[in-house]
Amino acid sequence: MQDVDLNLLVALDALLAERSVTRAARRLGLSPSAMSRTLVRLRRVTGDPLLVQAGRVLVPTPYADELGGRVHVLARDALAVLRPAGSALDLASLERTFTLRAGEGFVELVAAPLATRIASAAPHVRLRFVPKPDKDAEPLRDGRIDLEIGVLGTSAPELRTQLLFRDGFVGVARLGHPLLAAPVTAERYAACRHVVASRRGDFAGPVDEALAQAGLRRTAMLVVPGYPEAMRVARHSDLVALVPRSCLGNALTGDHAALLGLGSFELPVRTPAFNISAIWHPRLDAEPAQRWLRATVAAVCREAYP
Repeated sequence: MQDVDLNLLVALDALLAERSVTRAARRLGLSPSAMSRTLVRLRRVTGDPLLVQAGRVLVPTPYADELGGRVHVLARDALAVLRPAGSALDLASLERTFTLRAGEGFVELVAAPLATRIASAAPHVRLRFVPKPDKDAEPLRDGRIDLEIGVLGTSAPELRTQLLFRDGFVGVARLGHPLLAAPVTAERYAACRHVVASRRGDFAGPVDEALAQAGLRRTAMLVVPGYPEAMRVARHSDLVALVPRSCLGNALTGDHAALLGLGSFELPVRTPAFNISAIWHPRLDAEPAQRWLRATVAAVCREAYP
């Protein structure tokens, strides 16, 4: 099998998934010119153009469309077969790129200490955080994501989880806000104008049902996509934001919120706590590098959120 190069299979999988030489090169840690040469080799080996220019983008040929799903499964299985099972993990020589999906707040506060911890133990390991527009399980199932961080929000029965920490909501307002000048009652809180964080664009949030039970209703003036944006709006306006306690950094001191020019307060009504978990597909259960990654994430979370 001297003419068979399994690297071409991995490269083809990346090209068909990204439909971009530049993005496929970034995904595999190659230069765009090296990926372009690989595409030329793939065209020669398969006898098909595979990806052709259509305006400013590349589109797959019918043959490439036919190959798509098969190539991904073959590439994934080939890598799994050729990786020693149960071999001792040598972190000093480990060369991997792990893809994690997490919310902006988690990335903002945990990415830096996580990168520091990983770099000291495994200098050739890289992390790629990707956006979390939804809780779709397919990226975990098909291997595009190694680990998800957040609230389990899918009915996919096979996914595995590990509790990282318990979280709950708190209120934040700019330092000097009139709301912070006296004890925050439900009436004073509801009388404020609010900014709401919601990926779906909802004006109602977790606190509204609790306020309704007390016969109160707040006015949500603005909706933003995530909690970091809500905190920035609150810092520069009289709007009050509702964020997970973890967004404040150290849950015991709120130092991060103070540095941002924000004051935090306990909500005057009860909202449910929730679990922040590591979520992964069971096919990654026993893989040594994946187990090390999960253990490292858990350790960093224990330090960040005691």
